[in-house]
Amino acid sequence: MTVTPGTKLGPYEIVSRLGAGGMGEVWKGRDTRLERSVAIKVLSRNLTVSPEVLQRFEREAKTISQLSHPHVCALHDVGRDGDVDYLVMELLEGETLSERLARGPLPLEQTLRYGAQIADALDKAHRQGIVHRDLKPGNVMLTKTGVKLLDFGLARSAPQAASGASLLTASPTQANLTEEGTILGTFQYMAPEQLEGRPADARTDIFALGATLHEMATGRKAFSGATQASLIGSILRDDPAPIGQLQPTSPPGFDRLVRTCLAKDPEDRWQSAGDVAKELRWLAQGSASGSGVAALPAVPRRRAMRALPWAIAGLVLLGALYLANELRRARAARAEPFHAFILPPEKNAFRLIGDDAAPVTVSPQGDRVTYGAGGRLWVQSLRTGVATPIAGTEGARAPFWSPDGRSIGFFSEGKLRRIEAGGGPVATICDAPNSRGGSWGPSGDIVFAPEIRTSIFRVPATGGVPKPVTRVDTKIHTTHRWPWFLPDGKHFVYLAVNHNAPRSEQSGVYLGSLAGDEGRRLVSTYGGALFASGRLLYGVETSLMAVRLDSSYRPSGEAVRILEDVQFDSGIWRPNVSVSQNGVLAYQASQSGVGGQLTWVEPSGHSFGKVGEKSEAYAPEISPDGRRVALVLGDPANDIYVYEIERGVRTKLTNGAVVTPSPLWSPDGTEILFTSQAQAGTFSIGIVPADGSGKWREIYKSPDRLEPTSWSRDGKYVLLNNGNIGATDIWVLPVAEPAKAAPFIATPAMDTSAQFSPDGRWVAYRSTEAGRTEIYVTPFPGGGAKWQVSSNGGTQPRWSSDGRAIYFVSGDGELSMTPVEAVGSRIELQASRALFPANFYVGPRIGLIAYAVRPDGKGFLVNSAGEVGAPRVALVENWDAGLPKP
Repeated sequence: MTVTPGTKLGPYEIVSRLGAGGMGEVWKGRDTRLERSVAIKVLSRNLTVSPEVLQRFEREAKTISQLSHPHVCALHDVGRDGDVDYLVMELLEGETLSERLARGPLPLEQTLRYGAQIADALDKAHRQGIVHRDLKPGNVMLTKTGVKLLDFGLARSAPQAASGASLLTASPTQANLTEEGTILGTFQYMAPEQLEGRPADARTDIFALGATLHEMATGRKAFSGATQASLIGSILRDDPAPIGQLQPTSPPGFDRLVRTCLAKDPEDRWQSAGDVAKELRWLAQGSASGSGVAALPAVPRRRAMRALPWAIAGLVLLGALYLANELRRARAARAEPFHAFILPPEKNAFRLIGDDAAPVTVSPQGDRVTYGAGGRLWVQSLRTGVATPIAGTEGARAPFWSPDGRSIGFFSEGKLRRIEAGGGPVATICDAPNSRGGSWGPSGDIVFAPEIRTSIFRVPATGGVPKPVTRVDTKIHTTHRWPWFLPDGKHFVYLAVNHNAPRSEQSGVYLGSLAGDEGRRLVSTYGGALFASGRLLYGVETSLMAVRLDSSYRPSGEAVRILEDVQFDSGIWRPNVSVSQNGVLAYQASQSGVGGQLTWVEPSGHSFGKVGEKSEAYAPEISPDGRRVALVLGDPANDIYVYEIERGVRTKLTNGAVVTPSPLWSPDGTEILFTSQAQAGTFSIGIVPADGSGKWREIYKSPDRLEPTSWSRDGKYVLLNNGNIGATDIWVLPVAEPAKAAPFIATPAMDTSAQFSPDGRWVAYRSTEAGRTEIYVTPFPGGGAKWQVSSNGGTQPRWSSDGRAIYFVSGDGELSMTPVEAVGSRIELQASRALFPANFYVGPRIGLIAYAVRPDGKGFLVNSAGEVGAPRVALVENWDAGLPKP
């Protein structure tokens, strides 16, 4: 039978060809029974006459059927139709690691994460007696959920476990296919024992893993040779160049890990893939401590010398000398990109995304960065790594540098401000109630967006009256934001979008001028843009694109993809990227598998169940009876959904409400209160039946931003944030008489996230009044007196169900707990203690609360970010080295 599109193999219909391998072709197919897409691996007809190949094909099916692991491509079925043998497997969307490496090395963070996933998959196979024997980048698929290990066609049951685990004994049939003296696999990644025809075990795969890790980190193969003989000689004799020589910012511990994987003698290697996975994760965590350098514990090593034919040795030596010389010449001829990453200061967490974010921003000279962490701005040298907090920048958002790199502009408490990068007095420039970015030009002007729905304004950096320099065409756009000055100091680019249709073709990056000329669209997108090295850089989903601009600032030539894993801040339409004018680029890597998983977690940090599927829903609120969860979902026109935990049914309660942001359950669980911003310039608080049986009714309206945060258990009062982000007070709204809404906590600081205690006598809230964000508690309704709950920063306050503890996320990223006791009109507090890392998915608004306390007091419902972990920022020097000069 000839396999072509439309061919039926049992219940599977062939759709299109995906590729080919040594044993046959891979096709995209459709399972007509289950109505799903699959990958179908068809054994080549010219190989079916070989009993050995048929046995190997059958063995691959049996091998994969034994492996159930998130990083191994799943086998669905195996079959024969006429003279066609086939495997039916999971259809993967993505690219192979070899395809990705064709564009250069991976960032260190990805190398460690993907490497740990590959090692985990190998460890699973090894524990079940299976050695892959052909691990290489071409057999690793990169998908949105991580890596998938492919092609177990050469796998066999291992005769002995190097780690001491019990492995299956190879059957005579399998042994005949892999008898000693036979070389199977891909030369570039084969261990010395494979090349010598000796039996392979788990440590053989560890050698291939080391070669793969080396290539991931450097973009170059660990071993090379002009001929097959010289390649074999290199593997048997040579050590690859230290990773630190090719990637100077790579931690020494990683180089040592890889060198141990590549030891010539299996006894000198890591003895289990599980250990390699642990060390890779440990390296990533060790780097997160702030040093960026981690050393691995010593591994006992038995020196072993191998005799090689002198002819091979001579070829290897000559080839090595030639290659080394060519490398030196190539490096001298051109700069090459290299990758590192920036970590937050110890015991602090970045504020990278959301309305109140202060993402990493590179100075124009590329020697320093500024960012928000622990409630204030920091400046960090890229030469020394030293990070220094800047006093007076509490609550600062959206920082940007002056052209000379001496000063920093930022927004806080509804104002545009500036400060010297080395610290000093803060100067207020003008009002900016809820800004969306600024840029400082060489002539001393700043262009900025003072509001969410406004045009771009111009103001002298020394202060003055802002004047508009763009005009929003309300027929197609509702906002101009994220300005960026161009080199002439007279023009700038900015984003223009419509809140109701951000992905419209009319959305895009536009050219503006200080003269106020009508904007001209440069590219169609709904993400902000930057300009450096003669190119406009802009976001398209998680890709960073670059296109040349000619002398008239018009796009010239085709746009090229610079990066493909950039975090896109979907709530405010900005790729999390910054760039200097001399080739330094910083970005937050996108979170693979974006979204969170609602997970039940004990106070010890142990998880004991999940709610629903992984999604981009956020702001979970548990109903009073504990049976339902209210969620917000959507970008940016978000709506409220209710998830029934036992039935697994999700119901949409609103339609185009543009929720801002958290839904609140009524004390009896029959209604949900929330704020809608469906009408431009208006915030409306309303109530909707929780069962979806009716429409919402409005109870309060204001032109100021309203964010309800807590509904008292007696149903009488709602606490809410009132005011634009960065200049927020806490108000109390009487539900029966909403017109009497009034301030409860009003200070010059940013006061938010107020939470009623179960008995309604106390309110916990967060405030920047002490210079950084901390948690406080105050009486209700009296207010006045207050007690500080946290001591090292705090956000996301919650009360325990019995009112005897306040939970919060500390400045070092731990979900923490402070015991409290009411004594008359006072609160007595005990020492706070950390419970577990707050690895939360918070959605597009990082000011939200990403966990809920169970009504029965038995733990929490956490919106877990899973493998994504704490965000880190990648740094690329010479990012434009491979591009043609503009």
